[in-house]
Amino acid sequence: STVGLYHLAFEVDTLKELQRLAGVMSKNRFLVGASDHATTKSLYVADPDGIEIELCWIVPADLLDPETLSNQATTTRLDLEVELARYGPETLGGVGISLPR
Repeated sequence: STVGLYHLAFEVDTLKELQRLAGVMSKNRFLVGASDHATTKSLYVADPDGIEIELCWIVPADLLDPETLSNQATTTRLDLEVELARYGPETLGGVGISLPR
């Protein structure tokens, strides 16, 4: 019923960095969720004020396939190991979307 901030999102460069942050946030008990939105892979952490912060890796445009695009409105549990095997730990995210080709 009031104007406010629900959450912020920050993009990380690689899935390896997302994995590192998952470990740090989990260890410090800030991790509150992890979701696969098909075109993005996201962790959710809560700051001390209750603001939710999303840490995400964006699938590069040239790696988006018709199946991924058709599932972009879905949210499933993020399995980082599966995504690391699929895209590789050092693949730069957001290329063609948030970063120029």
